[in-house]
Amino acid sequence: MAEKVLSKGLDPQGCIEREGSLGRVPHAFRPVVAAARDRLLHVLGARLHSAYLYGSIPRGTARVGRSDLDLLVALREEPADADRDAVRALGEALDAEFPQIDGVGTLLHGRARLLSDAETYDLGWFVACLCTPLLGEDLAEYLPRYRPDSRLARETNGDLALLLPRWRERVAAADGTETALRPLVRFMSRHLVRTGFTLVMPRWNGWTSDLADMAEIFGAYYPERAGQVRAAAVRGREPIGDPAVLRSYVDDLGPWLADEYTRVHGVKSPRPD
Repeated sequence: MAEKVLSKGLDPQGCIEREGSLGRVPHAFRPVVAAARDRLLHVLGARLHSAYLYGSIPRGTARVGRSDLDLLVALREEPADADRDAVRALGEALDAEFPQIDGVGTLLHGRARLLSDAETYDLGWFVACLCTPLLGEDLAEYLPRYRPDSRLARETNGDLALLLPRWRERVAAADGTETALRPLVRFMSRHLVRTGFTLVMPRWNGWTSDLADMAEIFGAYYPERAGQVRAAAVRGREPIGDPAVLRSYVDDLGPWLADEYTRVHGVKSPRPD
């Protein structure tokens, strides 16, 4: 069988191409996207600057009943608690109404933060390369082009060591049921696979958002950890609420990956919050 050839996701100048488009949204998910667009306008009104899709739906790889709806919302000012509550309620309503999605995740930030110097190689890169415009003015017009270099790796995922204590707290606080643990397994699995990929991204010199491809690329550079990351990629798509999996993440794979990341790329620059 012929070896799979992975696209590097770069333009002719070696910059990361923006992934996703509204044209790639699968037919089954178009009513969800339309409802999200209309309700964001209604709920946020003049406070809304722009909104974006990201994840499997705009990439065209979403699975009915399995994939979540991922949104990034930019406000004209920094979000207040009322904005967060409104967006959370909107997501819960969409999730209850549309069985084709399995949850809604919304990132909510002010325009100034997304365009700040501190976020240029983190949230700014995320908007410019991984988000598909849905509403309003596209902030990517104000952001640079990005290459898959060590600076990008450091600023996107160089904070795993700081996150691990919070992850341990979340695992300890969970009630141990499948319902409580499954979302944690999915979230942590995806995060670890993406961190593993960006660890080697500058050496591979490219970008992909496919979890399986990320795991394979990582494994070529760290074969001794390849099996763990491949398994995490599977759980990122088909999570099971297994406490042993979470313990292995926070006690073994996560700490090793955090130490290696710091050794190779350094630590993410501090953020105001």
